[in-house]
Amino acid sequence: MRCDDLMQHPEIILASSSQTRQQLLDRLHLAYTSISPDIDESACGETHADDLAQRLAFEKARCIALQHPEAIVIGSDQVAWCEQHPDIFIGKPLTTENAIQQLQANSGQTVYFSTALSVQQQSIGFAQTVVEHYTVKFRSLTDNEIARYVAKEQPLHCAGSFMCEGLGISLFEAMHGNDQTTLMGLPMIQLCRILRMLNIQVP
Repeated sequence: MRCDDLMQHPEIILASSSQTRQQLLDRLHLAYTSISPDIDESACGETHADDLAQRLAFEKARCIALQHPEAIVIGSDQVAWCEQHPDIFIGKPLTTENAIQQLQANSGQTVYFSTALSVQQQSIGFAQTVVEHYTVKFRSLTDNEIARYVAKEQPLHCAGSFMCEGLGISLFEAMHGNDQTTLMGLPMIQLCRILRMLNIQVP
């Protein structure tokens, strides 16, 4: 529980156990709790990364919102995809071998990220889901650079096999988008906009 802000507002729940998303939400100095939703994150016939990210973000928020109808619940999901192929999803590597293979495949390439945000409050029938985009141009990476990076940062639970908020920044040639937090998994500019719609004071 974060309790920096003493303003009275409905309970806020982050539907995630991600430390990165928690660190992003901490920036707003709002009291909140984190609950990890239990949903299947597999694709269900989606042919575009936007559709998959949007459905998963909505389901994550809805799963927790149904259990806590008075709370404002924040769900988010991110899907990485190959240039010109939004139907080819780049998932979390989960193993060192997969992380190395992902980075080898992405070396010199542009990778796109669709990050969906869903904010819901069941008691008032509020639900808003948006998708934000970010692109990363990888520089040409050597096998030694890839191996060193994966060994040092262990990005096994990150789509695309990197952590842009850490050493992963060294892998890039360029980054493009309206809000860098989109790449980190929780689009904060959009979140602040939606929270203001719910009369949450930020700042």
